[in-house]
Amino acid sequence: MAEAAKSKTRKVTLNDRILKALKPARDGKPYDVRDTVVPGLRVRVMGSGQRSFVLLARYPGSQHPTRRALGEFGAISLGDARRKAQAWLGLIGKGIDPHDQEERERLAEHQKRENTFAAVLEDFINEKLPSERRGREVARDLKHNFIPAWGVLPITEITDLHVISIIKRKKQNAPIQAYNLLGIVKRLFSWTVDQRCYQLNSSPCRDLKASAIIGAKKQGHRILSDDELFALWRAVNRARYPFGAIYQLLILTALRLNEVADAHWSEIDLANKLWVIPAARMKGKNGKARPHAVPLTGDILAVLDKLPRFSRGKYLFSTTYGETPAWLSTKIKNEINERMGLTLRALARQRGEDPAAVDLPRWTNHDIRRSVRSQLSRLRITEEAREAVLAHARPGIKGVYDHHDYFDEKREALELWAARLRRIVEPAQDANVDSLARG
Repeated sequence: MAEAAKSKTRKVTLNDRILKALKPARDGKPYDVRDTVVPGLRVRVMGSGQRSFVLLARYPGSQHPTRRALGEFGAISLGDARRKAQAWLGLIGKGIDPHDQEERERLAEHQKRENTFAAVLEDFINEKLPSERRGREVARDLKHNFIPAWGVLPITEITDLHVISIIKRKKQNAPIQAYNLLGIVKRLFSWTVDQRCYQLNSSPCRDLKASAIIGAKKQGHRILSDDELFALWRAVNRARYPFGAIYQLLILTALRLNEVADAHWSEIDLANKLWVIPAARMKGKNGKARPHAVPLTGDILAVLDKLPRFSRGKYLFSTTYGETPAWLSTKIKNEINERMGLTLRALARQRGEDPAAVDLPRWTNHDIRRSVRSQLSRLRITEEAREAVLAHARPGIKGVYDHHDYFDEKREALELWAARLRRIVEPAQDANVDSLARG
């Protein structure tokens, strides 16, 4: 006869009043009180007065009914004990041992907690991005924008609302970046689903449409005026390392942001006044990116000459002693905008205009590149040379057979642009604006 059958029990409809009134077992012999609501549910009372809920049932693999503890009264309520007992009875009816099921659930919960967004992102960065041209940039964008908000969250608990919140916040100041950010986080979640090892069965981005969240994508057309270029040059000259120097080279070279920000010294040949950006860091579809040679004009060399040299790292622009490239945050861009605004208002005051009416229209870092391209056109630089400066692939058959890199033409174009820039930001005007700004 099973142990349970030997115990004398009484049957009542358990409630908290009855449970609290139960007397400790005499002579140290525990006794049971059966519940009339859930079959098999009992409260077991010990000689110490401790009361624990148990479920008497014939568990899978056992020939006789046995008790198993559900939890101690006080740590678990009567209602929770009844619900747990009913759940166990349902599992037993399906031939599942409740302890085995709880262990599986415990392991699943543990795995879910292990698969945080930060952990999955690290796997994505290490396995997917190293071979990609923009891999470092993508990794940096994901870490910078999502880790602070989601780092400790299990990947399975991130919803479409989490994604929309961050994308809409980015949209307020940088709608183009918001488009890019949504695209790369979609890639991350799709990759995670495909791996079949992170318990994520469906991407929270699956039904998200950029046009609905951000709006119609607008083609860039912003070109900085001469006054804005003057204000920008003044602002970046006053910006701290490495950010001011990055912007100076963006203006002098018309390169893309990460082509400058991720530069390292092995690409620079000072003796031959040459900077070769490898194909792996250049933009290009279907593996057609090519190395890009940048002539180092006197103005570019002057910027490079002022840069620190780190013994620990290779990057020109870094806040980690050269070990990792610098990140141009929204905060840095806002600081530059604020300085530009001061200068533009001083210029308005110089012209006798109302400085309070001055407004700096929104601009992006990529607009610098477009502005330089426009300036090169004003200087009557040939189309081929202009496109070569911007590292644009030549269309059609020319791009296939014409491998002339226009290096001399690029040097001439950048030198002419540097001379034009100096005329825009001439010191006499600079001094006048300083005086007005102080006034």
